[in-house]
Amino acid sequence: MSTLADYNAFLAAVRKDTGLSSLEPDEAGLVSVRIDDAYNLNLQFVEPTGKILCFVEIAQLPPDAPVVVFRDLLAGCLFGRDTAGGHFAYEPSSDTVVYHYYFDFDRAAADPDEFVATLEKILQLCGIWVERIRRDLEEAGAAVPVSSSSSLHPGMMA
Repeated sequence: MSTLADYNAFLAAVRKDTGLSSLEPDEAGLVSVRIDDAYNLNLQFVEPTGKILCFVEIAQLPPDAPVVVFRDLLAGCLFGRDTAGGHFAYEPSSDTVVYHYYFDFDRAAADPDEFVATLEKILQLCGIWVERIRRDLEEAGAAVPVSSSSSLHPGMMA
């Protein structure tokens, strides 16, 4: 079974291989990185399950967000539509939409380059959902306070 020490060593190898010095865990193994002033990307090792929880805050909705936004997010969550195996959560106290994805630690540790590539794909997917949410808000005439697409590597994503 993998440990927090294994996870920390994995992240050190990822930082060394990619130059992503911001992927530095705290004492509990939480990594929190602001990506291009657009997203908060978080990674947390869940030792009992051997998983890495990746969660990205993708949008802050207006308090009066129309039902169509929630319907779209719910369909994505329940039916996996356009989520690549991840899930959405809505934090009502801050009106924040969060995307969650679980990595199997052993698989991620076996291929750090694929781990980083998957993080990039997650950010791209979040960008797609940001635009989708923005469109739904605009069509409903609501305020549009959502993030824009971003990347771990500056210049890699439009």
